[in-house]
Amino acid sequence: MNDWTAFGRVDADGTVYVKTAEGDRVVGSWQAGTPEEGLAHFARRFADLVTEVDLIEARLKSGAADATHSLTSVKRIRAGLDEAHVVGDIDGLAARLDRLTALAEEKAGEAKAAREAARGEALARKTALVEEAETIAAESTGWKSAGDRLKEILDEWKTIRGVDKKTDGELWKRFAAARDGFTRRRGAHFATLDGQRKQAQSAKEELVKEAETLAESTEWSATANRLKDLMNEWKAAPRAAKEAEQRLWERFRAAQDAFFTRRSEVFSARDAEFKGNLEKKQAILAEVEALDVDADPRGAQNKLRDLQAAWHDAGRVPRESTASLDRRWRAAEDRIRVAMDSAWRKTTPQDNPLLQQMREQVAEAEQRLARAQAAGDAKRIKEAEQALASKRQFLSLAEQAG
Repeated sequence: MNDWTAFGRVDADGTVYVKTAEGDRVVGSWQAGTPEEGLAHFARRFADLVTEVDLIEARLKSGAADATHSLTSVKRIRAGLDEAHVVGDIDGLAARLDRLTALAEEKAGEAKAAREAARGEALARKTALVEEAETIAAESTGWKSAGDRLKEILDEWKTIRGVDKKTDGELWKRFAAARDGFTRRRGAHFATLDGQRKQAQSAKEELVKEAETLAESTEWSATANRLKDLMNEWKAAPRAAKEAEQRLWERFRAAQDAFFTRRSEVFSARDAEFKGNLEKKQAILAEVEALDVDADPRGAQNKLRDLQAAWHDAGRVPRESTASLDRRWRAAEDRIRVAMDSAWRKTTPQDNPLLQQMREQVAEAEQRLARAQAAGDAKRIKEAEQALASKRQFLSLAEQAG
């Protein structure tokens, strides 16, 4: 420690003085011991001041101390230095305190500027959060994500410090109003949605009821078309509540599946029947196509007539085979007709079996007329005369053509 006693003296009467640039100043009285002990006592007091100043300066330069508090302490020591009851380098300590005052004021100014900047940043952040919350409250329809974002804004809000109480209160009111507005708008939306879902549920219940009614229908084409229409109506309708939607959909699909399963079973059985019919018609057709029309056209024609009944009795065949079978049947008929026409032209009227048959029919008609006349039945006579006249006309036309 410096020998601060060099800056003081003690008179013979015990008065203690400190030496300054402005002259000696009385700092106290010492009667309890030697003058040296008195100077040492007052020098220790000065040393305590120096230690306090050392500490203030160290903390101020390191940034560990609050510059404003340090400035206050420096000014306090400096203000009391001129009347302090100490012995030491008063002028040197005063100059040092003046330098520290300037440093502390500079540091305090920097701290104030930093606080103002931090306050401005905090104010800007909270203002931005409020404006975002107000935008969400007014525009957002992503209810889940918007609600989560408002919670995040609140959490971030709590971490921001430095805004003055009045301004912070005003911003908080805006944020709270935005959050309440969003909550009301979301509540109104879901209330409306609940109403729409109830309407959708009612509409889909009607679709389900109709589908279940149609499940047992055997009007395959009309019912299938109607079920497709019901499916389109289902897709166009709004969704009901999740559980109701799932339950109704399961019933709707079950009704459709029941109908189409039954239709598939019927169609499969019909397809099997049609396949058997196809095999029958193919066998009949093969028999017709195998007829030797050139050797015996009359016999081929008679056989064709016999097989026609079997052909019709065979029933329906798969749609994709119908056209092909019909073309082959018509071709067989045309081949037999051409053969018959050729044989007709080659036969003399007397030998023509058709003419012979028609003559026999005329003779039979004459006999029926005779029997009717013998019986005296006017109705039968009239009918017999008409039949005989018709057959004679056909026979005359055939004989002329021959």
